[in-house]
Order: sequence, then C-alpha cells, then structure tokens
Amino acid sequence: MRIKKMGQPALIGVLFCMIIISTILVAGCGVYSLSGASIEGKTINIHVFENQAMNINPSLFPTLTSKVRNRILSQTGLSPRNSEEADYDMKGVIKTYATSVTGVQNTQVATQNRLTIDVEITFKNRLNEKTNFTQTFSRFKDYGATQSIQSVEGSLVEDIGNQLADDIFNKAFVNW
Repeated sequence: MRIKKMGQPALIGVLFCMIIISTILVAGCGVYSLSGASIEGKTINIHVFENQAMNINPSLFPTLTSKVRNRILSQTGLSPRNSEEADYDMKGVIKTYATSVTGVQNTQVATQNRLTIDVEITFKNRLNEKTNFTQTFSRFKDYGATQSIQSVEGSLVEDIGNQLADDIFNKAFVNW
C-alpha cells in the first residue's frame, strides 16, 4: 500500500477544515456573541439599582441602571423581563458616591479631587448557578481641584458609569 503525498494547497485545506470543525464542536455548548459573551438564556430581569450611598445624586441610580441595562441588552440579544422567572436576574446597590482629595501641593492646597462610585451587584444565572456572584465594582475619575463637583459631575458620572457597565457586563457574561 502506498501513501500519497499531499501538496501544500491540499494540506492547507485539510487544516482549515479541521479548525472549522473544532470551532463548531467547542462552540456547540452555548450561544456566543461578537463581544465574547457566552449566553445560555433568553431573558433577563435587571432591577432598578438602589442608592444606599451616604451622598446622594438623584440621577445616579437611574443613569447607572440604564447604562448597565443598555450594555447587556445591546451585546447579548437578551429580552428584558420584569419577572422572577427570567433566565438571569441582576440587582445593584450603589454603596459609595464620594469625592476625595487625591493631589496636594505644598501639603495644604488640593490640586486634584476624585469622584468614586462603588456598586454591589448580585447576579443570578438560573440556568447555571456556578456563575452566580455578588461583587462590588468600583471606579473613579479625577478632576481638577479648581473645578466644582457640580460643574463636572455629569461628565464624571457618564465616564464612570460606562466603565462600571463594562466591568459588570464582563463579569456576568464574559467571565473576566
């Protein structure tokens, strides 16, 4: 019996087919999105985040809830459902909304301030309880001490909210 040698184009074709078949077999365990998210379910219940921070920004909890909701829905294809029967359930509690001094000049004059937001997320996956978690996510943004918090608060909350939404999404669906 003689074994025939393959030419380089045929060998490349065989390797390509093996890669495609391997990818299909590995991906067969769940549904994946272009964001790298692994989605097993079809519905999610995202509760309006509760604000328990000592300092209250009245627009923070609806803004943060909306950012997380929009990030998840736009990247997963999940349908929102206000029901305890949803495949996924997410609750959030804003624990910290605080400003602090981060830079000092001549040990007496503030040069930089920082807005910090911490939110505790409880995520339940009713299809795979191993991925359930309760975790606090924290992000901050610095601003000049010559600026009042009121003048920069909107843009700071926007930036921090986007970062938190990404962190929460990645933990819940990309397993980072």
